[in-house]
Amino acid sequence: MSRPDLRTPDVRTPAEERVLEVEDVTLAFDGVTAVDGVSFHVAAGELFAIIGPNGAGKTSIFNVLSGVYRPQSGAVRFLGEDLLGRRPHRIAAMGVARTFQNIELFAHLTVVENLMLGRHNHMRYGALAAFAWVGRARREELANREAVEEVVDFLELEQWRRLPVGLLPYGVQKRVELGRALAMEPKLLLLDEPVAGMNVEETEDMARFVLDVRDELGIAMVMVEHDMGLVMDLADRVMVLDFGKPIRTGTPDEVQQDPDVVRAYLGEAHKTVGGAA
Repeated sequence: MSRPDLRTPDVRTPAEERVLEVEDVTLAFDGVTAVDGVSFHVAAGELFAIIGPNGAGKTSIFNVLSGVYRPQSGAVRFLGEDLLGRRPHRIAAMGVARTFQNIELFAHLTVVENLMLGRHNHMRYGALAAFAWVGRARREELANREAVEEVVDFLELEQWRRLPVGLLPYGVQKRVELGRALAMEPKLLLLDEPVAGMNVEETEDMARFVLDVRDELGIAMVMVEHDMGLVMDLADRVMVLDFGKPIRTGTPDEVQQDPDVVRAYLGEAHKTVGGAA
């Protein structure tokens, strides 16, 4: 079966191929609307990007998807199941993993130990069995360690695997954060500014790994990112927000050429998003 064309508007992707569906979601805080009637979907194996100025509602959407916020109206379905009202750990157990703009790792634990934390949903044994480390506990521990080693290989973390994360370069720490999310074996990955604060070399490395996640692992992704060059190079489709409202969803080329996007995001002086200073 050939891979479906993902660089098309929402209406062209059959419902059965959609991993995530967001319909007319509205979220307000004390009368201030953070997300205003947002609708989009993410297809299997698609990298879907959300862009917009600061305060446009991008992180609020992520918090809705991960169960931190519950919107006043709308619907969110993941693999056909309603996500609204579920607690964050329940959503994670369903197969939704998230990375964070600010690194949320345990600095004194090694790379492997931090990655093992991503396996918590796959550990079925109790504390007593873990203490004894026999039978089922031992088998599961070995299986989980094997899964973590596959992540280490995939993200090329071998040389740092036994080092405390706090001693690693910033770009490598961001890679470990991605690895911890991958260790969960997600069906949907939420990437919150994956290259924020990185230099050019680190950004290129992360871009390569994000593409590998899509192309080799086939994991659907939603990415929020301010690096427009990265977004336009990597994303299959892009949704642009302005003051919580979606003003355009389409391919990177379509978005860059939309005059409303140029005005809202870059100002009249710019002809394309790719031409941003």
